[in-house]
Amino acid sequence: MTFAELLAALADSPQQEVTIPTGWAQGRAGYGGLIAALVYQGMRAKVPGDRPVRSLAITFVGPVAPGESMQVEAQVLREGKAVTQMLGMGKQNGQVMCIIQGSFGASRESVVAVPSLPAPAAKAPADCPDMPYVEGLNPVFIKHFAVRWAFGDLPFTNSRKREMGGWMRFREDEGSVKAAHILGLVDVWPPALLPHLQQRVPASSLTWTIEFMQPQPEIGNTDWLLYRAEIEHARDGYGHVSAMVWREDGTLVAISRQTVTVFG
Repeated sequence: MTFAELLAALADSPQQEVTIPTGWAQGRAGYGGLIAALVYQGMRAKVPGDRPVRSLAITFVGPVAPGESMQVEAQVLREGKAVTQMLGMGKQNGQVMCIIQGSFGASRESVVAVPSLPAPAAKAPADCPDMPYVEGLNPVFIKHFAVRWAFGDLPFTNSRKREMGGWMRFREDEGSVKAAHILGLVDVWPPALLPHLQQRVPASSLTWTIEFMQPQPEIGNTDWLLYRAEIEHARDGYGHVSAMVWREDGTLVAISRQTVTVFG
């Protein structure tokens, strides 16, 4: 199933549940970007359409097992004149596996208007090396994405660079790319700490905060998005990474922050 088909399956389910296919696995767990997108989609359905998503604070509590059903629950915490605060949860076998606190806000008139900083210079996607899917080396979910390396070094190369990233898009036809799809795309990149290692070790996102620029720029299915992450601090098995996402024309799409655990 494609990313869009899984989002649609959740929307069509009266019980708000969906099974994560094994083709969307990330080791023993379902792909985190997909899990977050499904929980977000359940939240989005309970918010008025004129209140776009502003920010999501995501905690991955436990691994969602592929091949088993996941239930999505969404609750309105508060609905003010302009902002709706939401709580979303992904559950499996009665256990909470993912929690998202989301803020959705209508536009307000304001004299404050500060443009975003320009996107970094990067080679065109066609001139960047492709990250291929290699059985037993990459997680299975990578098959659904096209990824081109533009910044930093590959994982497990004993690098000392702080930056990592490049171009990304879906391989299958997903139609118009919305906030849920952006969650799936941003999480496709491995933790920026991995290039600092010499050998393969487990690593995962502990918490993830992502903010969406509004009005959200239009993104087509075949459009590339540019991602650049930078390590701000890493020690004692935890790393703190900030990242930004742009369209090819330099328009800022999202700002991301992650706390990453690394076991090595």
